[in-house]
Amino acid sequence: MRALFLLLLLANLLFAAWVHWVAPPRVTTAGRATPSATDASDIRLLREAQPTDEPAAVQSGSAALDLTDAALNCVSAGPYLERPLAAQAEARIQRLGFAVRLRESRDNVRAGDWVRVEDLATPEDAANALAQLQAAGIADAYVLTEEAPATVISLGVFADRARAEQVAIIARMAGFEPRTVERLRESEVFWLDIDRQASGGLPSLEQLGGDDPARLPAIELRRCPAPEDATPVP
Repeated sequence: MRALFLLLLLANLLFAAWVHWVAPPRVTTAGRATPSATDASDIRLLREAQPTDEPAAVQSGSAALDLTDAALNCVSAGPYLERPLAAQAEARIQRLGFAVRLRESRDNVRAGDWVRVEDLATPEDAANALAQLQAAGIADAYVLTEEAPATVISLGVFADRARAEQVAIIARMAGFEPRTVERLRESEVFWLDIDRQASGGLPSLEQLGGDDPARLPAIELRRCPAPEDATPVP
């Protein structure tokens, strides 16, 4: 891990030096046809091709669960991808004195970090960017044809966050600004519905983790579903 950290640090330093002393200045090409050359300075972003004064939308996530809410009598912990891991956590929580029920569900879970280059102005810009990214060493890059109008390039989905960061660094050194988003997939998972103790206590996230954290996604807490929506595991 130390060697990987030093490698990523060195790559970032080299990129910073390249930007300041080697990289040519970008040329704004808004309003011109995309040239056939694959120079990153000739590849337009969507904001360059279509100037707008509208402010960017602000995305907001769901509110965090307030564990101090006295009306919150039950929390769901999960998701557990494998029943044995959920059963281990269930037994551990029961030994702590909590009433807990194992529940099966079908939910979206993390598949990995998806590295993307977005907001290219036209499919022609995307094709030129793809050629440059592949030449930089990202052989698995491809244009997402299902995301009209084909102006987004996928650089790969990586379960290892360090690998995702390496690919993002290569894309930056090629002159792009990649974006990393969480890739989800629908899967059968297990949740633990845990009743709050009479004293008001709830288990900690550390107590909810399995014996092998590497096999678990990030454990989260949710409000328990209504009884008619829950599917207990026999």
